[in-house]
Formats: sequence, structure tokens, C-alpha cells
Amino acid sequence: MLERNHHLGLLILRLAVGGLMLFHGVAKLEHGIDFIEEAVGPLAYGVYLGELLAPLAIVLGYRTRLAALVFGINCIAAVAIAHSTDILKLNEYGGYALELLALYLVGALALFFTGGGALAVSKNSRWD
Repeated sequence: MLERNHHLGLLILRLAVGGLMLFHGVAKLEHGIDFIEEAVGPLAYGVYLGELLAPLAIVLGYRTRLAALVFGINCIAAVAIAHSTDILKLNEYGGYALELLALYLVGALALFFTGGGALAVSKNSRWD
């Protein structure tokens, strides 16, 4: 029978959720956030916190619970700012229109409640 390895599972979740969101953050660094700034003004710069710094902290396992909270708030803000008309829609293939954002949000929630695990950079704070 296979042994359970919760810590390896949490590492994989951290790498997937944080690592994949980093692509979105890097794209915003390269192409700018003008479209967000038009909608929310200076608050748009929070996207760098939610799509670059928080995902990087999640990948590293540094203050994972805090980073996941920031990341989750970023996901909710993305829905509110850019995708509010898609909340109850399906995509052209019959899947949920916001499934990627929903997966990011659920991953952030899971990490908020579990923390980063033993294979994280920091493990001793209540925010780990």
C-alpha cells in the first residue's frame, strides 16, 4: 500500500497554483495594467501583489497562508473587475466560463486552511 505524503501533495499544489499564476503576473509586467487601471485607478497596482509577490511566496512556501489569502482576494477582485458578466456562464465547450479563476481561488482556499507543509521555506509562523 502506498504511503500518504501530505507534504509532497501540498508542495505540488503550491507549485501548480503559484507557478501558473506567475505567468499572469509576468505578462502584466511586460504588457502593463492600463485596462485594470482604467477600472479601479491606483488600486490596480495591487495586481502585482496578487499575481507576482503572493504566488512567488506560495511557490517558496513563505508565509503560505497569508500569501494564499492575498492571492484569493486577487482572484475575487479579478472576477469583480473583469469577469463579473461571466459568473453564471458556460464557455463554448460547456465548461464553466470562469473555471480557471475558480480553480485558482479554490487552490488558494486550500492553502489558506492547510498552510505550506513541511517542504516550505518557513514553517513556524501562524501564517505558514
